[in-house]
Amino acid sequence: MDAMTVKIGPLTFDHACYDEQGDVLYLHIGQHQAAADSEQTPEGHVLRFDAAGKIIGLTIINAKWLLGRDGELVVTLPEQVHVAPAAIEAAFATAA
Repeated sequence: MDAMTVKIGPLTFDHACYDEQGDVLYLHIGQHQAAADSEQTPEGHVLRFDAAGKIIGLTIINAKWLLGRDGELVVTLPEQVHVAPAAIEAAFATAA
């Protein structure tokens, strides 16, 4: 994962990797670690948690497609957050 900053709602992700073929954006906070648990959001994305229940990662499914269709991304963290394209576009340059 490439180091960069992507802010989504109250969370600041400092690592990103974009799978262009699958249109999946992987975001991570802090040192890379295996998730102890995960949860699917109502939008179909995946939140990853550490052993203490803190969010350490977010996998955004169909990231570019959703931005193109809706003009924004919607992610429930548990509050629903609307993400403008400018807040996330740099992460697409981190293709795997």
